[in-house]
Amino acid sequence: MKSKRPSLPSQRNYEYAYTQAYELATGELAKVKDIEERCRNGGAQYLEAGSQKVIILEYLNRSYRIVLPGVEVSLSGSQEAVPLKTKVLLFHYLLHAKGTPLSGRMITFKELPEGTIYSPTFAKRTLNPLTRNFGKSSHRLVDVAEKVGGQKAAFGDVSVTVGAFPRIPITLVLWRGDSEFPPSASIMFDATVTDYLPTEDIIVACEAIVWTLVRSLKPD
Repeated sequence: MKSKRPSLPSQRNYEYAYTQAYELATGELAKVKDIEERCRNGGAQYLEAGSQKVIILEYLNRSYRIVLPGVEVSLSGSQEAVPLKTKVLLFHYLLHAKGTPLSGRMITFKELPEGTIYSPTFAKRTLNPLTRNFGKSSHRLVDVAEKVGGQKAAFGDVSVTVGAFPRIPITLVLWRGDSEFPPSASIMFDATVTDYLPTEDIIVACEAIVWTLVRSLKPD
């Protein structure tokens, strides 16, 4: 009997899953007693304003404001609504952040806990769109990455490192391919990444980075 690969859930299942995850994470964050320490661990700014506790957290080069105890989330300097998926990711980062220093040792997705199992899902949501949109114009990756604070890296034919969160640099790598091999891509992480987010959330963060870059593309 053939083993079944993980499949992508339907949009309805996504919405239900994120609603459940949001409710759980909101409850957990509201109960945290050492929230100031969690902020230090995650490189977030912590402020107190009367009875309110305010967290300023950078995500994809944008500043988010989380106010406790009501757990309200807003985008600093903007009236733009914060998507539920983003809120969940912000909460999970704060809840999981251990403050571990970067190791400098790079790993691939398959080296993460259950990375091999989720590899097909990861490829479909991140590597495939990355290759499809940048594989034949890899030089453009550096330009669009700079718009979200990314920097050129030294892997593959072209690569960039983008700070998803203060303690989570994510490196996107492209190989241009040739007459024998098509373009391909990889995404790499510091080995400490799971001290800040579980594997499922790492997929979400990578997907957000890829599509942020794709949306920044303009015709040559």
